Amino acid sequence: MAATPPTSDSDPGSAEGRITGRARVPGPAEARQPVSPAAVGAPPLGASVGRASVARAPASRSSGGAPVSPPPGPPVYGGKKKLRPRWGRIALVVSLALLLIAGIGAISTWLYYRSLNNNLDRVDPFSEISGGRPPKIVDGAINILMLGSDSRDPDAPKGEAGAARTDTIVVLHIPKNHDKAYLISLPRDLWVHVPDNPNGPGNQMAKINAAYAWGGSTLMVRTVEEYTGVHLDHLAIIDFYGFIRVTNALGGVDLNIERDITSIHPPFNKFHKGVMHLDGSKALDYVRQRKQFPDGDFARMRHQQEFLKALMDKAASTGTLTNPKKLNGFLQSVTAAMTVDKDFSLLDMAWQFKGMRSSDLTFMTSPYTGTGNRDGQSVVLSDKDKASSLFDAVAKDTVADWIAAHPATTPGTGG
Repeated sequence: MAATPPTSDSDPGSAEGRITGRARVPGPAEARQPVSPAAVGAPPLGASVGRASVARAPASRSSGGAPVSPPPGPPVYGGKKKLRPRWGRIALVVSLALLLIAGIGAISTWLYYRSLNNNLDRVDPFSEISGGRPPKIVDGAINILMLGSDSRDPDAPKGEAGAARTDTIVVLHIPKNHDKAYLISLPRDLWVHVPDNPNGPGNQMAKINAAYAWGGSTLMVRTVEEYTGVHLDHLAIIDFYGFIRVTNALGGVDLNIERDITSIHPPFNKFHKGVMHLDGSKALDYVRQRKQFPDGDFARMRHQQEFLKALMDKAASTGTLTNPKKLNGFLQSVTAAMTVDKDFSLLDMAWQFKGMRSSDLTFMTSPYTGTGNRDGQSVVLSDKDKASSLFDAVAKDTVADWIAAHPATTPGTGG
């Protein structure tokens, strides 16, 4: 917008002379007579005053024929009108620019998370369940069935019957306020009822991990929902061999080794009591060991929990979550190691866990009374009353109250 040309201190086209910046009001006689430039000591037409050029404004006439001067303009100081910045317009332009930048950032973030979502393998176990599922009781709370697959074939189909065993079974409960998470491990040898299965064995008592081998992720969901009475919202199958990449993306993890042992798997790694820094392959090898420990499979579950906790601590403490390059490598390796249900949203999960650290996680084991022998198999026997009350608390989103009411129950042991 162009500025109005400045006016000289004494304008011949004006009825008012301007003297040192203040207007002099003419008397009645002067108002009837035209005023010449010479009368007020004005410079000749076309001369300049300071930097302002004087121009004669055309005079108008009143109805009586006498010339009438145009109304005076604003006062002029030093021969130049003072320019005022258009702050409102500037603020509007800056605000629009910031909104545009924020919009581009939001779109880029959305596109990035969509690419990560596309990196996840998908299964659809819930659509095959026709009815009889536990009801969803608390809106906002989230229950996820996490299965640890030990498939050694990276191209093996996930979630299908006979594709792999699942030695890790965890019910992950996120309360409706999303400030904590409870991870309840179900021993793989837990003796439970496996529902009927149109594709193979079923409708019988068996070890809980048999459900996955017989009917894949669908039968596993049905078995866990029947045993716990908890409505499961999502399924996540974690390929622990894929987690070698996850661990290496973080530069390895520090694990507290319980005792000196030698792995039963080639290349027969040696683990020494105390804290050891392990890369992905050695960390996975350690958490698979069970025969060298007095409590067998319970030790393995405990070590798996410690491994997941160490991964979270390492990601948070090394700046991975705030370093775009490190975070990208970490997330790419995580999504490559997971298979999820078709409605699972990585963006939603990232939002739920954005403020959590390992101190916000509580690891537990489904209550049990001990081990026994069933049909010639060594199995884990459920503490049915205590397990029922725990999973009722999960369904009603009152796990913190349940823990407070059962102080003798040590997280991680289930005893």
